[in-house]
Amino acid sequence: MGVIFLAFGLVLIVEGLAWLLAPSLVEQLLEMLRMLPEAARRQIGGLAVVSGLILLWIADWLGAL
Repeated sequence: MGVIFLAFGLVLIVEGLAWLLAPSLVEQLLEMLRMLPEAARRQIGGLAVVSGLILLWIADWLGAL
């Protein structure tokens, strides 16, 4: 359970830093994402999920979990 809180905390830190340091860049990125077709946005989401699972697997392999 503690690992879940750790993961959510790290996500919030990274997301918060993006908004804190470059809010206009984040807004431009969101506008560009709105212009993409739905299928492309789904592929990006799928890639993010697979990348996250790979990172978790590597963390487990290294003994961090």
